Amino acid sequence: MPTTIHIEKHFTASEFIRDVVIGMADGLTVPFALAAGLTGAVAATGIVVTAGLAEIVAGSIAMGLGGYLAARTDIEHYDHEVKREEEEIITMPEMEEQEIVDVFAEYGLNKEQILPVIDALKSNPKKWVDFMMKFELGLEKTEPKRARNSALTIALSYIVGGLIPLSPYIFMQSISTALSFSVMVTLIALFLFGFVKGKFTGLKPLVSGFRTVIIGGLAAGAAFVIAKLIS
Repeated sequence: MPTTIHIEKHFTASEFIRDVVIGMADGLTVPFALAAGLTGAVAATGIVVTAGLAEIVAGSIAMGLGGYLAARTDIEHYDHEVKREEEEIITMPEMEEQEIVDVFAEYGLNKEQILPVIDALKSNPKKWVDFMMKFELGLEKTEPKRARNSALTIALSYIVGGLIPLSPYIFMQSISTALSFSVMVTLIALFLFGFVKGKFTGLKPLVSGFRTVIIGGLAAGAAFVIAKLIS
């Protein structure tokens, strides 16, 4: 009887997708709200384009810097906790052994079943620390290049997202027509963005697409109303 090979497919780029979502979501909504708000206050598309491009540059830098600092904080926090765990397995091994017991007890194992695991971990201090980091603290080691990659991904995603609602103002002379097309292309982009995100993350693409349109549309609408009131 032939054996069917089981191949598990898991999505492993969640951090990258999260950064794209952060950058694109803000890029699609904030520049749109600014352009739409200015539409009611100025008569020339050139002013909207200039202001919109300035906002995209400033926003991408700010968002990228935020992503960099957040990733650096995760790295520094992990390194700090590693040092603490390394000290604890030396200075208080009995307490650390009990923490191993507590972890496996949640899965229904008794101490006799856990003792071989404890002995194996004690023979390899590095693996012991890794175990405690993951199962006691719930922390995963972050790639050294994570901060840089996060900053670039968020910043570039913001730029791409921001150019979409601004593009009608670049190619059209009529500011009211540009606004109508900006609304249309932004909603389409939100749907396509949500659809693709759903494909990658395992959600139903259509549900993800419409959900993104609703959430992004509400965010853009709220920002538009605020921008109009200010202008």
